[in-house]
Amino acid sequence: MNNIGVLMTCPMLAYLEKQLESRFNLFKMWNLSSSKPDFFKNHSGSIKAVVGDTTVGADSNMIDSLPNLEIVASYSVGLDKIDLEKCKDKGIKVTNTPDVLTDDVADLGIGLALAVLRKICVCDHFVKSGNWINGDLGLASKFSGKSVGIVGLGRIGSAIAKRSEAFNCHISYHSRSEKPNTNYKYYSNIVDLAANCQILFVACALTEETRHIVNRKVIDALGPKGILVNIGRGACVDEPELVSALLEGRLGGAGVDVFENEPEVPEELFALENVVLVPHVGSDTEETSNAMADLVISNLEAHFKGEPLLTPVT
Repeated sequence: MNNIGVLMTCPMLAYLEKQLESRFNLFKMWNLSSSKPDFFKNHSGSIKAVVGDTTVGADSNMIDSLPNLEIVASYSVGLDKIDLEKCKDKGIKVTNTPDVLTDDVADLGIGLALAVLRKICVCDHFVKSGNWINGDLGLASKFSGKSVGIVGLGRIGSAIAKRSEAFNCHISYHSRSEKPNTNYKYYSNIVDLAANCQILFVACALTEETRHIVNRKVIDALGPKGILVNIGRGACVDEPELVSALLEGRLGGAGVDVFENEPEVPEELFALENVVLVPHVGSDTEETSNAMADLVISNLEAHFKGEPLLTPVT
């Protein structure tokens, strides 16, 4: 397969890059910034696969620039950086990396909720700054027994629900339709879900239907004692509305892993003690990152051997 051209759209895991280089003729797009037109003119015909992630996938222009493209393998579970309709129209296969990252993202979601409620980051600073000697930290809020709402009861949402059950939380959810074989309460209206929970987890994929699904009405329904945790996609939450709600005290706190315009983050959030921010690291553990890379490689190898894909999207 060493003669098959694979275009890697941006820096990812070093292990993945090494594995791609050992198997394919790998092109690194981030090294071509000054000569992209010449590159596509000279090499586009040899590229049969694109490997992208949550930063740079395969948009319409890229797909049109690669006439022999056969497969787009995403080093992520999210697909919002890929023009799926164009891939479908052109018969281009698409794969992603579900399942292997479910536990890590769910773990982080619970961790963010605990960090906000129990003031873990504030406590850390309190001790390290020497304020424990004379200061009064104030009381935190417990996680156990809280009512939990989940937007999107897919793999990750279900894993969050399972973990929340261990904390004796009452669980409800909103999704496009009611899920069979679950005892969790279903709300067809997300505003009603927010009004009936204390912690709202956003765990849905980003689509046109879910863009800004968490808007001012949802945030206000969650209320000044409510906590919002977003481990889905940044644009699922109306970020300016989130910022204003936190600044005005209309929302109790937030734990955020994903943002609308990454890596840009609203600076107004930096000084808020009731907000915990992490830089889109939901799946960033050594074990899961390597497993995701192996899945990308396995999908590419299966495609070029004419075998069934392991995790096909289209």
